[in-house]
Amino acid sequence: MSALLLNHKGLRPREVSAMRDCVETMGDSVDELRRSIGEMGHLRSSNIAMQMSDIETWVSAALTEEDTCMDGFAEEGVVGALKSAVRERIVNVAHLTSNALALVNHLASLEHVFP
Repeated sequence: MSALLLNHKGLRPREVSAMRDCVETMGDSVDELRRSIGEMGHLRSSNIAMQMSDIETWVSAALTEEDTCMDGFAEEGVVGALKSAVRERIVNVAHLTSNALALVNHLASLEHVFP
């Protein structure tokens, strides 16, 4: 998506605006996922319930950011090939993020592992 934004010849101002917003929100999503991965590498038995709660929150926030990206295209009135291309990529990323959230939720629910 960043490549589309850098070479925005032929894009209407509304499309450029929607792309900029999407790149920003996807950056936020990546930050949330990186934060989650980092925390997973530092789980401590003394505060693991809080850590898992934080991880669930961050992965959920990442998923919300992905939805927000597509919302921007609807609000900007962007239609056509650009919207379809972005939607295809966001749906793939959101699917993976949703799977990650399900795994984190399952891990957090294992009471025998995390009392």
